[in-house]
Amino acid sequence: MSALPILSLVAVIIGWDAAVRFELFSARLLPAPAQVVHAAREMYSDGTLFADSAASFRRALQGFVVGSLIAIVVGTLTGRSRIARGLLEPTIQIVRPIPAIALVPLAILWFGIGEESKLFLTSLGVFFPVWVNTHAGIAATRDDYLRVAASLGSSKLLTFTNVVLPGALPSVLTGLRQGIATSLILIVASEQSGVTEGLGFRLDQARLFSQPDRLFVCLAALGIVGALADQLFHQATRHTVRWAKEQS
Repeated sequence: MSALPILSLVAVIIGWDAAVRFELFSARLLPAPAQVVHAAREMYSDGTLFADSAASFRRALQGFVVGSLIAIVVGTLTGRSRIARGLLEPTIQIVRPIPAIALVPLAILWFGIGEESKLFLTSLGVFFPVWVNTHAGIAATRDDYLRVAASLGSSKLLTFTNVVLPGALPSVLTGLRQGIATSLILIVASEQSGVTEGLGFRLDQARLFSQPDRLFVCLAALGIVGALADQLFHQATRHTVRWAKEQS
């Protein structure tokens, strides 16, 4: 493993500590790294750090799974069927530019402030990047591949599973990886109302009570959870599309 990532993190922490020591930033706005570590220990000791991280990850995972499954099904339909594309794509393209965060009031109006509104927002936000990549990958299937499969007597189902789906898989995985990041962004925004646990809730509490050290702990926890989720997904899927790199 390269030492460069570790060196870069060490450099950031040293620069951060120096900025606080030389009072380039007010301690009320930017706590020292030692203060953040102390706050992290306190939150770990009282159980809030683990409970909040687990709650946010659970909600993000639920929204990711629901949004991704719907997006893959819809993306397959719009990518393969002109009728489905004509019926579904106009509505999707109109709704897609609307930031999911802007739909928070609508989600609360429809589903209340409980878990349902958070699932709705996260699933909706995840849907669009996964749909875009799935649709593009499915629609980009080369016609000569389809003609070869048809000439060999392949059924539509076999053609889809053996030709269309493998060709679209790199795009689908790209969309899923984007969906992971989107789910964490949206779950933090949605957790700032109607819950009593979660990193988004704890961030808002730290802001209200002017606790920048705890705020930075939550930000660091979000970064670590997101990075771990991304790397786990990457490591689990990187061998799946090795053939695509070999052919390119």
